[in-house]
Amino acid sequence: MPSLSDSVDFAHWFNLIGACFLLSFNDAFPKTKTNKVASVLTTLGVIAHIGLCTIDFIMSSYGNNEIAKEQLSQHIGNSPLIFYPFVAVGPSLLFLGLALHALAFMKTETLKSLMVIVGSVGVGFSFFALKNGILMVLSCAVFVLGLGLLLYKNEAETMLNK
Repeated sequence: MPSLSDSVDFAHWFNLIGACFLLSFNDAFPKTKTNKVASVLTTLGVIAHIGLCTIDFIMSSYGNNEIAKEQLSQHIGNSPLIFYPFVAVGPSLLFLGLALHALAFMKTETLKSLMVIVGSVGVGFSFFALKNGILMVLSCAVFVLGLGLLLYKNEAETMLNK
């Protein structure tokens, strides 16, 4: 009988839940023209992450059947209506949108903004170009820390102004 850890893809569940929580960043930052564009990109990126997680859930359901996994990968790669929005381009929109949100704070919170921007570029570069999981995790950590610090500052200012 398989254990719970064999049947539940915890990594992708956490990724899915985290991506959905990132929608709240659209309401946390000021409403400028740039941030409106960033909100659209962030929302599209979250939708793409949901699709990507769904694909990964299906992939993990094949267990050790590498032939079936390879066939599914080929099918997705040959289907532009699935591949581009949910694998190749879509998930990157989440990082792009959140980096645009951070760009609004470049003058006042330079280090935190740079953490988000450099972290988002690092995630993409380490995943697509280098295919280096450790560098991707480190880039995600820098990205999340910068975003969290920006959000904390923004929320603290909001609470003080009330």
